[in-house]
Amino acid sequence: MKKQSRSFRLSFFLTLLFSFCQFVGFDPYLSSTFAQSRKRSSNWERFRGPEGSGTATARNLPTQWGDTKNIVWKTKLPGAGTSSPIIIGDRIFLTCYRGYGAPGEPAGDIENLRLDVVCLSRTKGKILWTKTIKPDFPEQATIRDQHGYSSSTPVADKDRVYIFFGKTGVFAFDYDGNQRWHQQVGSKLNGWGSAASPVLYDDLLIVNASVESESLVALDKRTGKIKWQAGGIKEAWNTPLLMKNRRGKMELIVPILQKVLSFSPKTGQKLWTCDTGISWYMVPSAVANNGIVYSIGGRSGDSLAIKTGGSGDVTQSHRLWKLNKGSNVSSPVYHQGKLYWMHEKLGIAYCVDASSGKIIYEERVSRAGQIYAAPVLADGKIHYLARNGRAFVIAADPRYKLLATNQLEERGRFDASPAVADNRLFIRSNKYLYCIGYK
Repeated sequence: MKKQSRSFRLSFFLTLLFSFCQFVGFDPYLSSTFAQSRKRSSNWERFRGPEGSGTATARNLPTQWGDTKNIVWKTKLPGAGTSSPIIIGDRIFLTCYRGYGAPGEPAGDIENLRLDVVCLSRTKGKILWTKTIKPDFPEQATIRDQHGYSSSTPVADKDRVYIFFGKTGVFAFDYDGNQRWHQQVGSKLNGWGSAASPVLYDDLLIVNASVESESLVALDKRTGKIKWQAGGIKEAWNTPLLMKNRRGKMELIVPILQKVLSFSPKTGQKLWTCDTGISWYMVPSAVANNGIVYSIGGRSGDSLAIKTGGSGDVTQSHRLWKLNKGSNVSSPVYHQGKLYWMHEKLGIAYCVDASSGKIIYEERVSRAGQIYAAPVLADGKIHYLARNGRAFVIAADPRYKLLATNQLEERGRFDASPAVADNRLFIRSNKYLYCIGYK
């Protein structure tokens, strides 16, 4: 009985201590060892979350919010950026740039450009640390459409967070902000800037360096050393998709100019190619289900479905359907046999049957404006975020139903894709990071 009593008192004391730490904004998981060992099923550790699908298991997300409604916290960021936040354990990571070229501010001197890696507390939104990186000059003097210099979303595992800053290179930081390694993957520049986000596969960090070297580069995630490199990656601003084909083998999917390519993520060997008929750069990231990959993109606005597991040119044997509807920027989501996306300029929401490519609905959304962010699907709802800070919540259902229209920052700029963890939605603008949820 005495042992049970002491155990109960200790448990009660630790619970009170943890609650007090949260109340005062102190993160009790700042210890690296404890933070790394902590398991949380609601991590959003890469661009578009688990498996890069844009799909979350979260429940009880608010349908409605605004500048003064259902905002758990709001944090001013040290700089602008279009990279999305990632969440692992009790930390949030994102990137910023400052000193030059921020939207709505004087351009200034490019020599003042700085790149920031920012770590925040998920509980309170407090900035825990910021690490500043000087770019590898010369940098692109102007970037079209104000995409900026920090467009690539980080990726994290239990030990480190990995950052891609285009020509300046790839960086690995531990959770206390200590830089572990740095590796460059090419030196070329582009007027559209750099955008693709890195992904992790086993002990490899895989980077789409289409802009920098027209290649895929796989790095040893522990040391940063190059393990393999595959060329021919032309005009591809999308994040590679890791998926299993129907034989259970892993494939690495990258849509490029006029083609979709598949590689072995372990070796970089090219497995198959499929013609798309899209004669434009490819920005949207692909999604997959049951061994089928779905790709949309190009200014021609096309979409197609490809059965994976092939070899060589599979255009005739494995391309299942092609549709002359798509989006040039925003990515799709897959849900219960349907594909959903919104056109980046026309504000048209699509629902397409994934097995046949047949359009189920094609609805124009009022006051949508431009949409660059990839949508997220959670709790039976699809969240589309426009560049003007207007968000549209649409039922994930073959019957079109607009559930809510929400607005943040009337004059803000929102290009980053939302992140989801537990029952919270995280939205980043050029100035702020918002945590949205019921208080």
